[in-house]
Amino acid sequence: MENFDLLDFVIQATYFIAALLFILGLKQMGSPMTARRGIVWAGVGMVMATLITYFHHEINHNYLLMTVAIGIGGVVAYVSGKKVAMTDMPQMIALYNGMGGGAAAAIAAVVLLKQDEMPTTIQALAVIGALIGTVAFSGSLVAYAKLQGLMRGVIRFPMQQFFNALVFVVALTIGLAIILNGTEYSMTLLAVFFMLALAFGVMVTVPIGGADMPVVISLFNALTGLAVGFEGYVLSNPAMMIAGIVVGSAGTLLTQLMAKAMNRPISNVLFSNFGDTEGGEAQEVYGSMKEIDATDVAVMMAFAEKVVIIPGYGMAVAQAQHKVWEMTKQLQERGVTVKFAIHPVAGRMPGHMNVLLAEAGVPYDIIYDLDEINEEFPTTDVVLVIGANDVVNPAARTDPNSPIYGMPILNADYAKNVIVVKRGKGTGFSGIENHLFFADNTRMLYGDGQDVANDLVTSLKEL
Repeated sequence: MENFDLLDFVIQATYFIAALLFILGLKQMGSPMTARRGIVWAGVGMVMATLITYFHHEINHNYLLMTVAIGIGGVVAYVSGKKVAMTDMPQMIALYNGMGGGAAAAIAAVVLLKQDEMPTTIQALAVIGALIGTVAFSGSLVAYAKLQGLMRGVIRFPMQQFFNALVFVVALTIGLAIILNGTEYSMTLLAVFFMLALAFGVMVTVPIGGADMPVVISLFNALTGLAVGFEGYVLSNPAMMIAGIVVGSAGTLLTQLMAKAMNRPISNVLFSNFGDTEGGEAQEVYGSMKEIDATDVAVMMAFAEKVVIIPGYGMAVAQAQHKVWEMTKQLQERGVTVKFAIHPVAGRMPGHMNVLLAEAGVPYDIIYDLDEINEEFPTTDVVLVIGANDVVNPAARTDPNSPIYGMPILNADYAKNVIVVKRGKGTGFSGIENHLFFADNTRMLYGDGQDVANDLVTSLKEL
């Protein structure tokens, strides 16, 4: 007991409690009903971990620097979090995720710059965490730029994947040299290592189209968690280790689930050109788009028994969720059963549509995912598709040459009537023609999502 350090015990115990709060918070975030509580718990854990760090013996009196950094970061996060629109939430998540990866890489850089003697295992984990965190940092910034519209289209050139692989192999080789040489490596070598890692993160992301960004963001989130976990081990910080492992594993699982929802392996997302086909020409689209006005749609829904609403990114852009919920309540007052159908990759990030609907006040018990709602479409009188495209495209079932062939979709075309709210007659975000729009049971309601929803609300009130 003579060597018992009470302060160190309190610090480590606090880190452990913070880590438990992270885990419990993440568990609570698994359901929309408890997500807000989970965010609060995780936030409390982060505050505890931050405050107790002030008493850590390795701080070396850098209290002013810590406080200034926390203050600047806190103010920027608070202001941006308050001002960001829900439509911009995906790029904010990409940006903040990149900051997490960058922070892990910065920790590794500080450890490696000291060039102190350390066990080979610790040095190896520092190098691996640096590589993963740096790739997540630069890749997430590119994802942010694509979603924000700062970078349009994709950048592709001959032998691109070979060149990317070469950059990655060289970075790995330099990292291995740093590990094997202990403290006998130059700062130039370390700088080249980080520059190659930054370059690889950019180059692996620029050829990926915007339609795949939800999967990419989820993957980089997993990499950030993994990097934080590695650096937590380097610093002997249990809170970082546990939080990093939890985030890394959850992000990996989410990435796999989203790739499965698109019926595409992760390697296909990262290393192929989405939209390129090899099996032949896509099926010819027959029929024509048939227009309908808001008044007729309102009558159709008002006298229906069951209506299913399928929201997509177009609803988010138009910020129409509040008007859609107002319309839903009017239908419910008329005795119409209304349900919302959410595809796993609808929007620009995991859970994007769920967040928008929750913001508008839509009850969770009328929101259904793909597996829960698909069997109900044949008995549905009206399906209202507002801003969705690829997730309701029947070509995913019928056209082997379609880039989305095999992707599970919402079977909206099985309903008795389908109304598609769309700004114009162009293709969706991925550029693929939607066969649903030309179906005999489909009518097109053109216009901005919020304006259309407002017209439907007005027409329902007049009935």
